[in-house]
Amino acid sequence: MSGHGFHVHGPHDHEIEHAAQHGDKDSFAGQIAVMTAILATIGALFSYMGGATQANAGLYKNNAAIKKTEASNQWNYFQAKSTKQALAEQARDLAPEDKKATYQGKVERYEKEKNQIKADADKLEAEAKTWDEQSDAQMHLHHRWAQATTALQISIALAAIALLTRRKWLERGMFGVAALGVALGGAALMHI
Repeated sequence: MSGHGFHVHGPHDHEIEHAAQHGDKDSFAGQIAVMTAILATIGALFSYMGGATQANAGLYKNNAAIKKTEASNQWNYFQAKSTKQALAEQARDLAPEDKKATYQGKVERYEKEKNQIKADADKLEAEAKTWDEQSDAQMHLHHRWAQATTALQISIALAAIALLTRRKWLERGMFGVAALGVALGGAALMHI
C-alpha cells in the first residue's frame, strides 16, 4: 500500500484479507493456510539440516585431504630413507672389509626407520579413507534433506494453486507431495 491510495497485492493476499474482514469461515482456505505454515516450518528445518550436512561433508573432505597430504609426506620421507638405504648398501658392498660393518649398521637403521615411516603412512591413509567415507555419507544425507525440502516447496506451491483455483485434487496432490517430503526427511533423519 502506498501513500497515494494505490494498492497492489496478490490473489492469496486478497483471500486472507477478505477472510479477516468478513469473518469468512472457509474451511478449505483455513486448512490450506495452516498446512502451508506447517509445511514452511518443516521445510525450513529440513533446509537447515541440508545445509549442516553439506558443511560437514566439506569439512570431512578437507580433513581427508589433509591426511592424504600428510600420508604423501610420509611416503616421500620413506622414499628418501630407501634412497639412503640403497646408497648405504652400495657403499657396504664397495667398502673394504673393516668399513662394511659401519655401512651394514646404517642399512639396518634405515630399514627400521622405513618400517616405522611406512606404518605411519598407512595409518594416515586409513584416516584419510575414513574421512572420505564420512564425507560421502554426509553428502548422501545432504541430498536426502535437499529432496525433502524440494518436495515440501512443491507442496507449498500446490497449496497456493489449490487455494486460488479451489480444486480438491490439487489439495490432495499437495498432501501427497507433502507426505513424500516428510518421508524423505524421515529417511534422512534415520540416515537412509
